[in-house]
Amino acid sequence: MNVILFGATGMIGRGVLRECLRDDTVESVLAVGRTPLAVTHPKLRELVQADVSDLPAPDLDLASYDACFFCLGVSSVGMKEDAYRRVTHDLTLAVARPLAAANPRLTFAYVSGEGTDSTERGRSMWARVKGRTENDLLELDFRAYMFRPGIVQPDRGIPSKTRLYRTAYALTAPLFPVLRRIAPNLVITTEAIGRAMIAVAGPGADAAAHGRVLRPRDINRIASGGRDQG
Repeated sequence: MNVILFGATGMIGRGVLRECLRDDTVESVLAVGRTPLAVTHPKLRELVQADVSDLPAPDLDLASYDACFFCLGVSSVGMKEDAYRRVTHDLTLAVARPLAAANPRLTFAYVSGEGTDSTERGRSMWARVKGRTENDLLELDFRAYMFRPGIVQPDRGIPSKTRLYRTAYALTAPLFPVLRRIAPNLVITTEAIGRAMIAVAGPGADAAAHGRVLRPRDINRIASGGRDQG
């Protein structure tokens, strides 16, 4: 399959990119972003542009893509709701709508967050915005999956772009082995997210076998080939 990937410079996006480049079922990856990746691979092509939602870009055939892995996101810390909505909901839908119009058979995997508010009426600003984003994606004419990771353990030394998160990961890194033993389905890895995205979008994927909102336990199960880990 041919994959279009947004957010490949972030922690989760880098993990997803790594799994796509390693997986034989992924024939090509187009990474769309504002900055170059500094990664070279025969399967990888980059589209660097200031407005990542500017689709279709010249010479970009949206109908030729089988999956979109949308890992682009920002922290809501210090942001007003209007600004957070523009870079979370509005940007995501600006990408998703032309993809759905070009190819209703496309699979769209969106990185949301555990605690997202599907009612859109809760107290948490980020959760409301993510909830609206999920709801609007699920109404589009393609197969959409909402990935709600909980505690994400970066694999292979992949760092977070956010300084606060980098500090938190450094301080809590010794706890990850303990957490994985006592609560294996609260902790997921960037590798597991990538493997699960490929699995739900890959050839022969059984849409009926998964819900459309995937929490840590679901992501771990799908990434491991359907084996329940706890």
